Amino acid sequence: MRKRLSVAGVALLTVLAAVFAFGPPAHAAAGFSVADGKLYDANGNEFVMRGVNHAHTWYQHQTSSFANIKALGANTVRVVLASGDRWAKNDTADVANVISLCRANKLICVLEVHDTTGYGEQSGAITLDRAVDYWLSIASALAGQEKYVIVNIGNEPYGNQGYGTWATDSANAIKRLRTAGLAHTIMVDAPNWGQDWSFTMRDNAASVFAADPQKNTVFSIHMYGVFDTAAEISDYLGRFRTAKLPIVVGEFGFDHSDGNPDEDTILSYTQANGIGYLGWSWSGNGGGVEYLDMTTNFNPAALTTWGQRIFNGADGIKATAREASVYGGVTPTTPPPTTAPPTMPPPTTPPPNGGCTATYTIVNQWQGGFQGEVRVTAGSAAINGWTTRWTFANGQSVSQSWNATVTSSGSSVTATNVGYNGRLGAGASTSFGFVGSTGGTTAVPAVTCTAS
Repeated sequence: MRKRLSVAGVALLTVLAAVFAFGPPAHAAAGFSVADGKLYDANGNEFVMRGVNHAHTWYQHQTSSFANIKALGANTVRVVLASGDRWAKNDTADVANVISLCRANKLICVLEVHDTTGYGEQSGAITLDRAVDYWLSIASALAGQEKYVIVNIGNEPYGNQGYGTWATDSANAIKRLRTAGLAHTIMVDAPNWGQDWSFTMRDNAASVFAADPQKNTVFSIHMYGVFDTAAEISDYLGRFRTAKLPIVVGEFGFDHSDGNPDEDTILSYTQANGIGYLGWSWSGNGGGVEYLDMTTNFNPAALTTWGQRIFNGADGIKATAREASVYGGVTPTTPPPTTAPPTMPPPTTPPPNGGCTATYTIVNQWQGGFQGEVRVTAGSAAINGWTTRWTFANGQSVSQSWNATVTSSGSSVTATNVGYNGRLGAGASTSFGFVGSTGGTTAVPAVTCTAS
């Protein structure tokens, strides 16, 4: 997104800082880690980001913003930093202070370098490799903070030109940080001003994730005008979920000059699927996007329409955020299993050639509603498509679905593959999910699967 903040002066500087060593590499369990497409904190509890972006580099005196963001319910803040190439550098001491403010207010810190924004199209933007130079230069502020800090290598690292090297450049940046000893979870932004309309990140995320020796990388999509329909949002996020690749909505708004994003679907889909989100932005926007301020002049008592929506609205921060357990916010749970336990006994005989089976899982439930998932597995031969069917016995109904076309007739439900998950190799699996309502018991129905 071409968001520009009002800044007194913009300087193009050369970084001359000395490079500090990170020390010996630490195991990812010392901090955040990724497993099965989800993010876990250092206690082994799943963590879902619910927070906002704060333009610290242009408003360094607004230190009370951290406490104010926390007081409104957030568990995460994404902090704008500068490498010194386009804007004055946030040095080691300043970054250390930012981290201390996050920790004092029990917020998880996502730190990003903004100077990469729109590289290849925006004058003065720097490469991801140059962003790595910055991270190495402030290494001592990051050391030992793996439980509290996630490193977002560079904001929106390409514009709409020259983004073809995104995968290679992102992989090389990750490997360079790991070689230097950085053990934090790493976040990478999409190209195309963060919106990935070319699907460059979507189609290359698996290879970038595999390039990380620690397999501890999270992908970030920015949702503005490109994501103006529910179908676009659920399709994009759903593909990452199906591939079990971790994804967060690192920026989004309720309106934008390049189109009107569907913020209601962004909020509801991420909540239903355990996907993190970070709205843009707390305050201080300029350059024609002042409407994206959540507060007026950084005043938490003066929430804007957008601020009221994201903090206090349906599926918003106040209703859905859970404090990271490293701060004592939730009761520790059992670490994620290496394989998901079956919800019903597996079939005693494999499905016939060209056939498929399906298993139904209740992922979560609450008063009056629940979230379900169905996993489809091909038999001993590849299939080109699939259809699953079941009948609810207790008055349940499906209200929202993803990664399948779901129709209902009374209590009978039919779900058919969408374009990208119908073809399955022998023994391969895919899954789809849905949100349902119920007036009573949420029983598990028998599910059939027919291949085509």
